[in-house]
Amino acid sequence: LSRTPAQVFEALQRGNTRFWMNVAKRPERSAFERRALISKQFPSVAILGCSDSRVPTEIVFDQGLGDIFVVRVAGNCLDTATLASLQFAVHHLKVKVLLVLGHELCGAVKAAMLPHETLEKEPLQLAEALKNIKGGLDQDRLKHLHDSRA
Repeated sequence: LSRTPAQVFEALQRGNTRFWMNVAKRPERSAFERRALISKQFPSVAILGCSDSRVPTEIVFDQGLGDIFVVRVAGNCLDTATLASLQFAVHHLKVKVLLVLGHELCGAVKAAMLPHETLEKEPLQLAEALKNIKGGLDQDRLKHLHDSRA
């Protein structure tokens, strides 16, 4: 099934609408269809999403096994591993659409906004990841935002 990037994006939007309207189809596959996915996959889109357990990409877009190639990492950070994963999707799986899925109240972004001294007290890899997120934030604009839910 060959679709244009616009058609792929429209399908994701329709799936997200079904999810929010509480009429998701949750396309599950039979054991036979799942077995066929062992040897090959043909996702139409690669999505860089947050590892937050409240934002399960396949469910949010009402997609089934093999439909999307998902890379999840706290704060949607683009580093060597996430970039390589997305490049794999493009070069080896021939994905033509890349999407970054953000969400409200991201804990990783909230943690990255902590003072530098606080970040230094975190385990080494976590501190580096949070500093990487912090480096991508527009601190001046964020000073004027307030989310009472955060």
